[in-house]
Amino acid sequence: MDFDLRLVRYFTVVAEHGHFGRAAEELHVAQPSLSRQIQRLEHDLGTRLLDRTPQGTRLTPAGEVFLKQAKELLAAAAQAATMTRAAAQTNRIVLGYTANIIITRAARELRNQRPEADVQTMHVPWPDVRKALLDHRVDAVVARMPFPSEGLSVTVLYDEPRGVMLPTEHRLADRESLTLADIADEPVTRGDDPEWNAFWRIDPRPDGRKAPDGPLVDVLEDKIEYVAAGEAIAIVPMIVVSGPVRPDLVLIPLDDVEPSHVALATRADDHSRLVADWREIARAELKPS
Repeated sequence: MDFDLRLVRYFTVVAEHGHFGRAAEELHVAQPSLSRQIQRLEHDLGTRLLDRTPQGTRLTPAGEVFLKQAKELLAAAAQAATMTRAAAQTNRIVLGYTANIIITRAARELRNQRPEADVQTMHVPWPDVRKALLDHRVDAVVARMPFPSEGLSVTVLYDEPRGVMLPTEHRLADRESLTLADIADEPVTRGDDPEWNAFWRIDPRPDGRKAPDGPLVDVLEDKIEYVAAGEAIAIVPMIVVSGPVRPDLVLIPLDDVEPSHVALATRADDHSRLVADWREIARAELKPS
């Protein structure tokens, strides 16, 4: 039979709310019209999907079965539309990058090699790396690991040593290098993501101890302020970002930990020529700062 996807979507919204009135408000349609559309869908399917009650609606056994299939049908339709639009834009690529990663030179090289292509760049917040790719907002992202990678193809581009950011008046600020033992009791800034915390706070430590908790921060600027104020230390890549380190901060190498990895992530099923060209250019051009 031919499904009207609009009716299928109407049904899922009514099922979600359990009430025609609230569903009609979300869908911006009149409640009597919505009721007729659901009746039409039930007629097409030859079965009742919803039981009407004084309190609202509830799914019939057939409705429960159809709801699962309806959600999968709508998701498949949305994916088909997204993939079709992406295929129609084979000469367009959006290159994503996260904080403190510079892709300008490599992006310029891609434009030089592919002058017919529309090459755009976009900043992507670190927590959104995977979502931005799977939502087709970007076609590639250069980011520091770790990040969720299910459904992605990930290529490590280069390594960066890790260091400890301290205020200049800190007791360790005059050291040439540090070890985990040196900072064992120092509170370390933290984020929301457990995998990110495990790597960037080194939590737990090799001896099994939990890293002391510092302030919860969302953005780099807040992290820097907490460190400068002496409220915590931060473990960060050993890079100089946008000029010299602030005069009230020092960055000291952390010797006994593995380096961080900067990687290129793309959709695992994206085999476009532009993405392949960008991967080769990124490997050749993107280096530690």
